[in-house]
Amino acid sequence: MQSHENAETIAKPSDGLLGGWISRSELALQLGVSEDTLRRWDAMRSGPPCVRAGRKVFYRRATVLEWLEDQETIGQRRGRRGARR
Repeated sequence: MQSHENAETIAKPSDGLLGGWISRSELALQLGVSEDTLRRWDAMRSGPPCVRAGRKVFYRRATVLEWLEDQETIGQRRGRRGARR
């Protein structure tokens, strides 16, 4: 049986309340875009869906992955149309 200290050391920060979520600043870093770009995408409803908790904005990691996959599909469709020309 592990002691309380060992359990805390082994536990990942992502296992907490916000384990499945990522902040706007973290997502911007991960995607290589600015936070302003994410704000603009949110205003245009073209980016991944987000939730607000006070002044903080969070994105569900699974939803961001789905959104990225959708972007891949959209890109492939555009590429196919361009290839027909």
